[in-house]
Amino acid sequence: MARKLQRKSDVRSALIKNQACSLILYEEIKTTLPKAKELKSFIEKVISRSKDSDIRYLRRFFPVNVSRKVINEIIPKSKNINGGYVKLIKISSRLGDNAPMCIVKLNIPKNEKAKRKE
Repeated sequence: MARKLQRKSDVRSALIKNQACSLILYEEIKTTLPKAKELKSFIEKVISRSKDSDIRYLRRFFPVNVSRKVINEIIPKSKNINGGYVKLIKISSRLGDNAPMCIVKLNIPKNEKAKRKE
């Protein structure tokens, strides 16, 4: 059963889609742990399904610039990976309300050239 995140279903889906767009564009975001867990399951499903060149599926969730980044950068780098596209790193709690926080990162290998330089 999915987390409700104290929101109605349409607002919850908009929240997850917006966070997914930010994660794809910036490759790292900071959010609360329950939101991060929902985001992780959403991104894993979207990237896995879009690997099968289902571009119309991507367009349902993301704007054009995010869809292009997924198609041109993320999918080619993750062709050999079958899962684990997102990494959650727990950090200290938020000061105001003591909510558990974490950093969400795309766990996709860097370019081949970058590995050689290191």
